[in-house]
Amino acid sequence: MTITEKILSGIKHTIETGDKVTINLKEASAITGSGLNVGGRIFFDDAFAALRFANPLRQAARQITASNTSSVQFVAKTGNATNSTNPWGYTFTPDSGSPNVDTSFWQMPTRVITAQLPVRTAVLSDVNYLNETLVEDLMMEFGAVEAASMILNNDQSGSSTTSTGATSGLRGLNSYSSNATTASYGSSGTAITNGIHTIVTTPQASAAIAYGDIVDMTRLFPAQYWSMPSNAWMMHPQTIHNLRNLGGANIKQFAEVGDNDGGAVVFMFGFPVIPNPYMPLVGASNICAYLANWNRFVTIADAEEMTIQAFDQTQAGYITLYAEKRLASTIRDPFAGVRLVGV
Repeated sequence: MTITEKILSGIKHTIETGDKVTINLKEASAITGSGLNVGGRIFFDDAFAALRFANPLRQAARQITASNTSSVQFVAKTGNATNSTNPWGYTFTPDSGSPNVDTSFWQMPTRVITAQLPVRTAVLSDVNYLNETLVEDLMMEFGAVEAASMILNNDQSGSSTTSTGATSGLRGLNSYSSNATTASYGSSGTAITNGIHTIVTTPQASAAIAYGDIVDMTRLFPAQYWSMPSNAWMMHPQTIHNLRNLGGANIKQFAEVGDNDGGAVVFMFGFPVIPNPYMPLVGASNICAYLANWNRFVTIADAEEMTIQAFDQTQAGYITLYAEKRLASTIRDPFAGVRLVGV
């Protein structure tokens, strides 16, 4: 019996008897046979769009859990406790400038990423594992949003677009100050203008990225970090492509040998390369590449909870999922990374 026949039969029975009738509208099934409308209900796969590119910074950066507070404060010891002129004696000289216990501190407000997702109520029972896949995809979306903000956003100025957050977003790596030779901590304090550190930034030799640019970045990367874990390059996939093409038609400057750890621009000078599509391409004044000890260079502070709520009265026939995630991010050690800027 077709669905139409079921409905007509139910209506007829109600008219004749006055009884309340529950009509089963599931697709009619047959014991044998194959093909459309034979064998039961339609099975909806839980497939989604192509996998999103989540936040590449989380592959290597330091991640901590913060209480559900409105801000996170960071402190760094900047003074030298040993006596630089005579560290070998037993002389105790209080209040004379040695030891030096100077610190730098700054405070970052936690920022919120929100999403609203209306889901047709009928679909929830049709699509298999829909709740799980919705949440999984939503988490990937959040990762993409935070990644763009962590690289590009300037939390000191309201930009023409709010896609990366502007004054309500994170402090992007590319918004920190630059110096050709020396890194330094920003000013201390709890204001949003404090903690804007200075990062060693070397200019490209020419408009196009060159082998010498990578050599110069490695030279400027402080030697004390070289043997530490979490060292990595980070750049746009197109920048990786540009580096792979350096050299002549037959001999490339970055050779491809086919090994997992020896492929062209999979590693450079012993450090792995992390593709980050949220970074700018090579171009004038664009900060297009980083080499850092990411565990010390960047800290991501996540609130302890991510909130997902379901509202079923916002739109007839729909359940609206409302999600929010709170986090802060900062450069923790400005000496632990160097970057490349276009000319």
